[in-house]
Amino acid sequence: MHVSVIGNLDDSVVVTVRGNLDMDATPVLGTTLDQVLDRPSPRIVVDLSGVEFCDSTGLSAFVTGHRRAAAAGGWVRLAAPSAWLHGLLETVGLTPALGVYPSVADALSDPGL
Repeated sequence: MHVSVIGNLDDSVVVTVRGNLDMDATPVLGTTLDQVLDRPSPRIVVDLSGVEFCDSTGLSAFVTGHRRAAAAGGWVRLAAPSAWLHGLLETVGLTPALGVYPSVADALSDPGL
Protein backbone atom coordinates (compact mmCIF):
# COMPACT_ATOMS: atom_id res chain seq x y z
CA MET A 1 0.00 0.00 0.00
CA HIS A 2 1.08 3.55 -0.70
CA VAL A 3 -0.17 6.72 1.04
CA SER A 4 0.62 10.29 0.01
CA VAL A 5 -0.45 13.65 1.40
CA ILE A 6 -1.03 16.91 -0.46
CA GLY A 7 -1.84 20.11 1.39
CA ASN A 8 -3.97 22.75 -0.31
CA LEU A 9 -3.90 26.53 -0.03
CA ASP A 10 -7.21 26.50 1.87
CA ASP A 11 -5.64 24.26 4.57
CA SER A 12 -7.53 21.18 3.44
CA VAL A 13 -5.51 18.01 2.93
CA VAL A 14 -5.90 15.20 0.40
CA VAL A 15 -4.65 11.81 1.57
CA THR A 16 -4.32 9.46 -1.41
CA VAL A 17 -4.37 5.73 -0.72
CA ARG A 18 -3.30 3.09 -3.26
CA GLY A 19 -3.41 -0.70 -2.94
CA ASN A 20 -4.94 -2.94 -0.30
CA LEU A 21 -6.15 -1.42 2.94
CA ASP A 22 -5.97 -4.40 5.25
CA MET A 23 -4.64 -5.31 8.69
CA ASP A 24 -1.02 -5.13 7.52
CA ALA A 25 -1.36 -1.79 5.73
CA THR A 26 -3.86 0.12 7.87
CA PRO A 27 -1.26 1.29 10.43
CA VAL A 28 0.36 3.37 7.66
CA LEU A 29 -2.96 5.09 6.98
CA GLY A 30 -3.58 5.52 10.71
CA THR A 31 -0.20 7.17 11.24
CA THR A 32 -0.76 9.47 8.27
CA LEU A 33 -4.23 10.47 9.47
CA ASP A 34 -2.86 11.07 12.99
CA GLN A 35 -0.36 13.55 11.55
CA VAL A 36 -2.87 15.52 9.49
CA LEU A 37 -5.50 15.43 12.23
CA ASP A 38 -3.18 17.39 14.53
CA ARG A 39 -4.14 20.61 12.70
CA PRO A 40 -6.82 22.89 14.10
CA SER A 41 -10.21 22.16 12.43
CA PRO A 42 -8.76 19.47 10.15
CA ARG A 43 -10.39 19.12 6.73
CA ILE A 44 -9.28 15.89 5.12
CA VAL A 45 -10.32 14.15 1.94
CA VAL A 46 -9.22 10.54 1.58
CA ASP A 47 -8.85 9.67 -2.12
CA LEU A 48 -9.83 6.01 -2.41
CA SER A 49 -9.68 5.74 -6.21
CA GLY A 50 -6.67 3.44 -6.00
CA VAL A 51 -7.89 1.18 -3.20
CA GLU A 52 -8.36 -2.37 -4.41
CA PHE A 53 -9.46 -3.95 -1.10
CA CYS A 54 -10.51 -2.69 2.33
CA ASP A 55 -11.22 -4.76 5.44
CA SER A 56 -12.65 -3.81 8.82
CA THR A 57 -9.36 -2.31 10.00
CA GLY A 58 -9.43 0.14 7.11
CA LEU A 59 -13.03 1.04 7.85
CA SER A 60 -12.09 1.55 11.49
CA ALA A 61 -9.33 3.99 10.48
CA PHE A 62 -11.92 6.08 8.60
CA VAL A 63 -14.28 6.13 11.58
CA THR A 64 -11.51 7.00 14.05
CA GLY A 65 -10.29 9.80 11.78
CA HIS A 66 -13.82 11.11 11.34
CA ARG A 67 -14.43 11.20 15.10
CA ARG A 68 -11.16 12.98 15.81
CA ALA A 69 -11.74 15.54 13.07
CA ALA A 70 -15.32 16.22 14.20
CA ALA A 71 -14.17 16.68 17.81
CA ALA A 72 -11.74 19.34 16.57
CA GLY A 73 -14.36 21.10 14.43
CA GLY A 74 -13.27 19.56 11.14
CA TRP A 75 -14.16 16.62 8.90
CA VAL A 76 -12.93 13.58 7.03
CA ARG A 77 -14.55 12.85 3.66
CA LEU A 78 -14.06 9.86 1.41
CA ALA A 79 -13.70 10.35 -2.33
CA ALA A 80 -13.81 8.20 -5.45
CA PRO A 81 -14.26 4.71 -4.00
CA SER A 82 -14.67 1.86 -6.45
CA ALA A 83 -18.18 0.48 -6.89
CA TRP A 84 -17.23 -2.43 -4.63
CA LEU A 85 -15.86 -0.18 -1.87
CA HIS A 86 -18.81 2.22 -2.13
CA GLY A 87 -21.13 -0.76 -1.69
CA LEU A 88 -19.18 -1.89 1.37
CA LEU A 89 -19.36 1.60 2.90
CA GLU A 90 -23.13 1.65 2.30
CA THR A 91 -23.60 -1.86 3.69
CA VAL A 92 -21.88 -1.03 6.97
CA GLY A 93 -23.69 2.33 7.21
CA LEU A 94 -20.72 4.68 6.89
CA THR A 95 -21.82 6.74 3.88
CA PRO A 96 -24.14 9.10 5.79
CA ALA A 97 -21.70 9.71 8.64
CA LEU A 98 -18.50 10.17 6.68
CA GLY A 99 -19.69 11.64 3.44
CA VAL A 100 -18.71 9.75 0.31
CA TYR A 101 -18.15 11.70 -2.89
CA PRO A 102 -17.63 10.66 -6.51
CA SER A 103 -14.39 12.67 -6.77
CA VAL A 104 -11.84 14.57 -4.72
CA ALA A 105 -13.02 17.82 -6.33
CA ASP A 106 -16.61 17.14 -5.22
CA ALA A 107 -15.48 16.40 -1.67
CA LEU A 108 -13.41 19.57 -1.49
CA SER A 109 -16.11 21.79 -2.93
CA ASP A 110 -18.97 20.68 -0.64
CA PRO A 111 -19.45 23.55 1.82
CA GLY A 112 -21.22 21.56 4.47
CA LEU A 113 -21.54 18.22 6.11
